[in-house]
Amino acid sequence: MAEIAEADIYSIIGADGFQRLVVAFYRQVPVDDLLGPMYPADDLEGAEYRLRGFLIGRFGGPQTYIEERGHPALRMRHAPYELNIAARNRWVEIMDRALDEVAFAPEVDQLLRPFFAQTATFLINRWE
Repeated sequence: MAEIAEADIYSIIGADGFQRLVVAFYRQVPVDDLLGPMYPADDLEGAEYRLRGFLIGRFGGPQTYIEERGHPALRMRHAPYELNIAARNRWVEIMDRALDEVAFAPEVDQLLRPFFAQTATFLINRWE
């Protein structure tokens, strides 16, 4: 397959691909000792919905997330959480396992992994 752009990812994996990825990610979160407590147990379904919508819009799909919630404003939305390097690394580790599980085409995987790692680094708000 030829090199693809980030905006092509939705056309390749579709809503179903993002659904599978987000489900694989959130299946791991509640049992994680570091990240689990950051996610309200009564809103995991909402967290899944928001992440899935954000990713679909970010990677070339319908802009439902922005229509419903406005600009992603990721730093602002994550400001209430203490996101240090350990939390960042764990989030990336869990997302990497989710990506391993869904086994997207290499061209998609090679774009998503760095995006997640870079975005997780961008969201660090505690440098202790």
